Amino acid sequence: MSTPAVPTIFAETRRTARALRSAMRLAATADAARFLLDEMAEDMIDRLSFVRHTPARALLIGSGAEMLAAYLAQSGAEVVTSPTVNPAEPLAGGPIDFIGVIGQLDAINDLPGALIHLRSALTPGGLVIASFIGGQSLPALRAAMMAAEPDRPAARIHPMVDARAAPSLLQRAGWKDPVVDTHTFAVRYSSLDRLVSDLRDQGLGNALAKPAAPLAKAALARARAAFAARAEADGKTTETFEIVTLTGRRSLAGT
Repeated sequence: MSTPAVPTIFAETRRTARALRSAMRLAATADAARFLLDEMAEDMIDRLSFVRHTPARALLIGSGAEMLAAYLAQSGAEVVTSPTVNPAEPLAGGPIDFIGVIGQLDAINDLPGALIHLRSALTPGGLVIASFIGGQSLPALRAAMMAAEPDRPAARIHPMVDARAAPSLLQRAGWKDPVVDTHTFAVRYSSLDRLVSDLRDQGLGNALAKPAAPLAKAALARARAAFAARAEADGKTTETFEIVTLTGRRSLAGT
């Protein structure tokens, strides 16, 4: 029986480009948004400390990993950081004791395959922690996009992973001791444009293989108005982000 083809939802060239743009924006602009990236990195540091995992070699995939890289280096780890490594392909440079993935799995076509490649790149007993925004994220932005094009809405926001499906994905990929955690937090915005800018700063722009054309002037005005209509008394609209974190190991037997 032939293996079903993986649907092409995302373009790897676009995922890579948005990661590189994020890295450049973070490096060039002191006030670039990085709260999601920092939240993921801080959480990974807490988890590494809790499980007392002190890797000799670490690979960090994604932009905004400076804090995590510094923590690992202080512990004596050899750290390689790349915003553009493709987790859906075999990872070079292994075996690796720890792999941290910040925000990239939200735009991977073959997520089960990526989870297998991540596990395969580990040393026996090695650890992976991967965090990305999940399916409960961005309700205000979704509503604004629907208001922009009520008759024929175009695909402008990524389909996102439902955290409830993640445990079975980890089991299929052969991860040992798999754990799936989620948490949400809210950020308040004075405009739709600032939200979009914050997403781009953090490498969360559009990576769809068939992106829609830019919003026309009238549609953009409707989107801004719909976003503003959700504002509270102080004129700010609350947006919600869900962070999904996958944690697991390669078995001591190396399987």
